[in-house]
Amino acid sequence: MKIAFLTAGGIAPCLSSAIGALIQEYTGKYPEAEMIGYLHGYAGLLRGNSIKISENTKKNADVLFEFGGTPIGNSRVKLTNIKNCIKMGYIEEGENPLQVAAEQLIKDKITVLHTIGGDDTNTTAAELVAYLSQNDYELTVVGLPKTVDNDVYPIQQTLGAWTAAEQGAIFFENIANESTTSRRQLIIHEVMGRNCGWLTAFSAFEYRKRLNRKKFLPDLLISQDRWDVHAVYIPETSIDIKKEANRLGKIMDEKDCVNIFLSEGAGIDSIVAEMESNGEDIGYDAFGHVRLDEINPGQWFAKRFAQEIDAEKVLVQKSGYFARSAKSNDKDLDLILKTVNLAVEMAILGNSGVVGLDEDNENKLSCISFERIKGGKPFDVNQAWYKNMLNEIGQVI
Repeated sequence: MKIAFLTAGGIAPCLSSAIGALIQEYTGKYPEAEMIGYLHGYAGLLRGNSIKISENTKKNADVLFEFGGTPIGNSRVKLTNIKNCIKMGYIEEGENPLQVAAEQLIKDKITVLHTIGGDDTNTTAAELVAYLSQNDYELTVVGLPKTVDNDVYPIQQTLGAWTAAEQGAIFFENIANESTTSRRQLIIHEVMGRNCGWLTAFSAFEYRKRLNRKKFLPDLLISQDRWDVHAVYIPETSIDIKKEANRLGKIMDEKDCVNIFLSEGAGIDSIVAEMESNGEDIGYDAFGHVRLDEINPGQWFAKRFAQEIDAEKVLVQKSGYFARSAKSNDKDLDLILKTVNLAVEMAILGNSGVVGLDEDNENKLSCISFERIKGGKPFDVNQAWYKNMLNEIGQVI
């Protein structure tokens, strides 16, 4: 048995721990199994770049639980995007990425491939499984669901999302202190989340929970209402700029500051339309997604709110790289270990799919067929914790 690991897409606070857990599980149950990691995701698979999991690593795999990032590298590669694969130098003109990847797996004599990534990573894995099946090569591919956005159907909770929300809350604990540097300060905390507002909403929720555990001195400027969240904007709800500006203006007059948690995907259609009307170029990645890091949604909202609420100072801060690069917290690590246990079991049985908490199976940990995996799952804005939070901060949706 020869096992390969591959992490792909953006990093999340689960990749290093998931690789460590997989190495531990296989080493404990199948000590003679050979393991390799393809370097930098599908790019490494296409190029034939891999690293052998050494005996030293097998003995010390728990060290990986203390790190964020990924020990084998990531990349964003879509095997069916031939043009992009050629452009990036992963394949030569006239080659088929799926065929190149399949032939590399055959050459390396891989019997089990574990892909750790989001919907794009695992749907790409599904395409690879189908291609190999059509060419009479038996390969078991078992994916683990990774994304800080928590937006994969039908996964109830993706690996790393809890940690990312907690880290976003920790990030803003320091940023909120900036409101003491000047009068009438607007602070926008831009959080990752292209189409799904879960991470923004849960980061705000986690932040307010942490806030409730702090002691304040309201006789000075250290009052809880100044440190609180005053607005949460996510892609799933529309934003009435004028109405919100009026509400936030009153908060600014009373509290002398306004704190906004903003999902980077909130209002993105309006932003892109405005940029296109101005003749500006829009950058897209290999999967056809708008490059949000080039758009700066936080700055767009800052410009529109600052004048309306008479802000004297505006600060836009992004927690994305800080949050997604953290090591797994205890809650995520527990889920990772349980997921890996079932993933290895499924791999040995020859069952391909993605192991996750299946919303269509009472949120039980299950091996979900690749055909059922897709991205773009919206955040459910009707959840009680979210509605209660908005009610407490006076925001109406």
